[in-house]
Amino acid sequence: MAESLVVMEGVDKSFPGVHALDHCRFELRPGEVHALVGENGAGKSTLMKVLAGIYAKDSGRILVKGHEVTIANPRAAQHLGISMIHQELNLMPHLTVAQNIFIGREPRRGGFLLKEEDINKKTEELFAMMHLKLDPRTKVSDLTVAKQQMVEIAKALSFNSEVLIMDEPTAALTESEIDELFRIIRDLRAKGVGVVHISHRLEELKQISDRVTVMRDGRYINTVLTKDATIDQIISMMVGRTIYESAPEVPEDASQEIVLEAKNINRGNSLKDINFSLKKGEILGFAGLMGAGRTEVARAIFGADHIDSGEIYVMGQKANIKSPRDAVKYGIGYLSEDRKRYGLALGMDVETNVVLAALNKFMGVIGWINSSKTRTTATHFVDALAIKTPGLQQRVKNLSGGNQQKVVIGKWLTADTNILIFDEPTRGIDVGAKSEIYKLLNDLTHQGKSIIMISSELPEILRMSHRVIVMCEGRITGELDASEATQEAIMRYATQRGGVLTDNESTLTNTEGGNV
Repeated sequence: MAESLVVMEGVDKSFPGVHALDHCRFELRPGEVHALVGENGAGKSTLMKVLAGIYAKDSGRILVKGHEVTIANPRAAQHLGISMIHQELNLMPHLTVAQNIFIGREPRRGGFLLKEEDINKKTEELFAMMHLKLDPRTKVSDLTVAKQQMVEIAKALSFNSEVLIMDEPTAALTESEIDELFRIIRDLRAKGVGVVHISHRLEELKQISDRVTVMRDGRYINTVLTKDATIDQIISMMVGRTIYESAPEVPEDASQEIVLEAKNINRGNSLKDINFSLKKGEILGFAGLMGAGRTEVARAIFGADHIDSGEIYVMGQKANIKSPRDAVKYGIGYLSEDRKRYGLALGMDVETNVVLAALNKFMGVIGWINSSKTRTTATHFVDALAIKTPGLQQRVKNLSGGNQQKVVIGKWLTADTNILIFDEPTRGIDVGAKSEIYKLLNDLTHQGKSIIMISSELPEILRMSHRVIVMCEGRITGELDASEATQEAIMRYATQRGGVLTDNESTLTNTEGGNV
């Protein structure tokens, strides 16, 4: 067996309040495409950023070609032949392709004049090696995302990289563009380059990878040969956490009254033919991986983003929602995943925040705000929601994350909203506060409120949802009742590109046999 290009052993990395990597390991061989998979927050990108010199490891060791190394920064990684192409491409749109590839390393005459023809020639040589037809003089701003991806690869190869890390390289590409990318990756593999392929798209694994390493909750789980694995086996390794013991209380005579309906909602490439309904007293969970389009659905329903086509119905009547103000008039409230940016006025007090979305209810006849009414209302919701605060005049920025979330809920309850959209309702709050939020959500449904809950935590989705809508790449790919929803079923739908996954597609198939 050839000597490993990279071996990572016992790698730990912590950030304030987060143990991101816990004694992780990884190995990459020459001429190998090694897929790195896991749920959101599993630690995939963090581990590779340690290898690329973007983060410094807290402990553990890294060996490159058998020699232990210290990778202090990205430049040190490049000197070792390691390059990383990030999901967010790092190119300068106003410069040409060649200028982007050799920026900071341009040959010059007499130390001053840039040798433009030299870098164009070097770029042409790189493209010839990649069998890529692209003019080095083209401005990056004129390229498609796929071509920009190729430029990033060429830039990495210009450093004579032997290790190429690609973070979600196919996320914004079409089928034909993915085929072209995979052709280049196979060419690199044939030349002995080791490629790390970070992806949520499990159906791509058999097309391009030789081995798969699974991470979960910042830990290394296992490495398997792609040809010997099935999607179900990989999913099982990805989601093998303990599911919450308690379950939602679903009344046997649950209401069938539909309070909200979305019909054929489309918005650019982010939302494609979205159809779903929400019932009275129901928690409808929205699951999917990062970039699936869940938040985009919420923003479209709430009027924060304009839709290209489609219709929204509230209580059976077509709703003309062009802005969040319109949505509030229809009784819809939106609790953003970024509550500090979009949900709260952090510098203001608890009382002001609670009444902020419904100030018109507290106006006197001459336009003055009735402070007695705002105080009474704020006191009611502080008590009802068990918001822990020294007083109504306490600034919201000084409250804990869980209590800040309760203030946002109080704000929308003050506005008499009957349809509440919760986007990552427990993100950034502790376990005790999570339980309080869960109880509160169930209490709201018992009062007849209807809830759309978006969450990246599958145990949370399973614990709280009466039904689960699963999305992938802007489409709804599955709908599950609480009785049939499992982590494995959700992940199958969440990794299915372009349509609903059927049972006979749950096994990875390889028509060519062995490695591709």
